[in-house]
Amino acid sequence: MHIWVDADAFPAMLKEVLFRAAERVKVPVTMVANQPMRLPQSELFSCLVVKDGFNAADDRIVDEIQPGDLVITADIPLADRAVSGGATAINPRGKLYTQANIKDQLAMRNLMDELRSAGEVSGGPAPFSAKDRQEFINQLDRFLTRYARGKTV
Repeated sequence: MHIWVDADAFPAMLKEVLFRAAERVKVPVTMVANQPMRLPQSELFSCLVVKDGFNAADDRIVDEIQPGDLVITADIPLADRAVSGGATAINPRGKLYTQANIKDQLAMRNLMDELRSAGEVSGGPAPFSAKDRQEFINQLDRFLTRYARGKTV
């Protein structure tokens, strides 16, 4: 199992949480970004730098994932591609994406994009909160606990 992070939009306040959790269960983490990132010293952590370009990081993550991996992303189309490839995906606010819910999430995202484009809806997501941070921690912990127990994730 491997954790892949769509790192360009990953909140800095979650990095330490992620690295500590991954170190605890000895799971490798790869941060995929458009520029190099500073990471804690560990053989488990790496940064994969991709060229600038539309969906370059997303495409690389999809090329690399294996069934059972975890993808952390706020990008619902990437989450859809990851889940379709046999991975599990969560977003930085703790939302779990699975085969059972990803198509509904993608349809809602596309609807909201259309409404924003038509001027019917304005604004974006609420600011990242302490509750979001806790939801991410809880979801990551549940996933890694199942992994550590040898259960299918």
